[in-house]
Amino acid sequence: MTRFDFTIHATEGKARTGTIQMQRGEIRTPAFMPVGTAATVKAMKVEDVRASGADIILGNTYHLMLRPGAERVARLGGLHKFMGWDRPILTDSGGYQVMSLSDLRKITEEGVTFASHLDGSRHMLSPERSMEIQRLLGSDIVMAFDECPRADQPRDVIAKSMEMSMRWAKRSRDGFDAGGEHAERSALFGIQQGALDEGLRKYSADALADIGFDGYAIGGLAVGEGQEAMFATLDFAPGQLPADRPRYLMGVGKPDDLVGAVERGVDMFDCVLPTRSGRNGQAFTWNGPLNMRNARHAEDSAPIDDRCACPVCAKYTRAYLHHLIRCGEMLGAMLLTEHNLWFYQQLMAGMRAAIAEGTFAVFAGQFRRDYLKT
Repeated sequence: MTRFDFTIHATEGKARTGTIQMQRGEIRTPAFMPVGTAATVKAMKVEDVRASGADIILGNTYHLMLRPGAERVARLGGLHKFMGWDRPILTDSGGYQVMSLSDLRKITEEGVTFASHLDGSRHMLSPERSMEIQRLLGSDIVMAFDECPRADQPRDVIAKSMEMSMRWAKRSRDGFDAGGEHAERSALFGIQQGALDEGLRKYSADALADIGFDGYAIGGLAVGEGQEAMFATLDFAPGQLPADRPRYLMGVGKPDDLVGAVERGVDMFDCVLPTRSGRNGQAFTWNGPLNMRNARHAEDSAPIDDRCACPVCAKYTRAYLHHLIRCGEMLGAMLLTEHNLWFYQQLMAGMRAAIAEGTFAVFAGQFRRDYLKT
C-alpha cells in the first residue's frame, strides 16, 4: 500500500484541492483536523468525529508523553487502538507546548529541558526524543521538532531561533529515518519558521526543501499577530514551499481564517476553536457565530443553522441548547461541539467542491458576505 502520496486534482488561483493517500486512509484537502490533545477530541466519540467528515485528527506529543506516557500507549497497541480511531493521526512534535512553558523550561542546542505542568517532574525533549515518542504513539504524520518564537521579538532573535529549528529539522529527519517499520509506513513534515519576515521564511523553506520532507507546515503564526499580519505572511510563505507537497498551517483557525488561507495556497489546518467554543456556548453558523447563552435564544424553536446538515440541527432547537448551556449541562457542550465540528467539515467540503468546479472565488465572496456581513 502507498506510504504517502499527494495528488492535486484542481486549482483556482493559489487555492488547491487534492488527496493525500496513506495506509490508514485518504485525506481530502483542504482538510481540517480536529484536535485530540489527550487521545480524545473533547466531548466527542471517535465515530461521531468521523461522521462529521473528518479524515484525520491531531494528537499532542507533549501531553501524551506526560500522561499516560508514550511507552504505555505503545504497550497497549498504539494510539489508534488506544482511542479507537482507525484512520490517520497527525502528532505535533511537542515543541510549541514546551516553548509556551516559559519559566519552566531551558532551551539548548541539544533540546529543551522542562518541568511538567502536572507534577513538576523534569524532562528533556529533543528532536530525537520527539521522533521516538511519535513512533511509540504510532503516528501517521510526524512533525519535526522546532522552536516557535514570538513574532514580536527582534529579527536577530527570530533568525537565531529559526536557524536552530532548521538544525533540529535535520536531526528530526535522521531520527525519523532510523525508526524502522514506522518510518516505512508514516510521513514526516518539516516546519517553516521565520515569524512575519519574508527573507527568514525563504531561508527556512529552502533549508527544509534541501533536507526533504513529505509535507511542509507553516509554523509561528496564529500566535497573537492578528489576521491581517497572518494573511500578509501567507501571501508569500506557502509559495516558498515545494508546490507538489501538502502545506499545513498550524493552529488555525476561525472559519474566515480558513477561507483566507485556502485562497493563499494552504491545504491542511488544525485548531481547538470548534471544540473549545462548543464547550463555552458558542456555535458557528454560515451567518456568523452565535452565543447560545444569549436570552434571545430562550424561546427560539429554530435549529442553530437551517443550512447545516448535522444531527444536532436536525433534532434540537436553539431554545433547548440555550437551556442546556445556561444550566451547565454536559449535554450542551457535547451537542455544540458536534455541531461545530460538522460546520467546519461542511466548510472544508464546500471549499473543495468550489475549487474543483472553478467557483471558489464566488464561494469565498459569498461566505464573507454571509459570515462577516461584508
